[in-house]
Amino acid sequence: MSIGNTLKKYFSNHAETAEAHFDPALRTHYYKTTKEKALAILENYFGNHGTYEVNAISQEHGEISVNRTKGKKVFIVATVIMVRPFHTAIDFSVTTESIMPFDLGYSTKVIAQLYEKVNTELPLIDDKYRRA
Repeated sequence: MSIGNTLKKYFSNHAETAEAHFDPALRTHYYKTTKEKALAILENYFGNHGTYEVNAISQEHGEISVNRTKGKKVFIVATVIMVRPFHTAIDFSVTTESIMPFDLGYSTKVIAQLYEKVNTELPLIDDKYRRA
């Protein structure tokens, strides 16, 4: 990771995952499941977790957006895409609301926590075809 990317990670209030992200913690995760089951797990997690409020769910587009209402305020968009049968990608976009224009890597930390939770619910696929 270059110094510019490191600075960008800590001096921004936004983080999102991507297929070939420079930070391994922010690379798209793939699961052996269907789009519907992955969305249901995310909806259940956010809906039953006392600190999140679900804004919208689009089954058609595979998206769920939520706000965290307790602690640091964050806005999260989770995107679920089934790339082939039982091979589903989950990506997160997290923006931290704060007085300062940066969050010192907090958005990245939230993504890591979300992936940890999903990893306990769904079988993770080690995708050999993903670019490093």
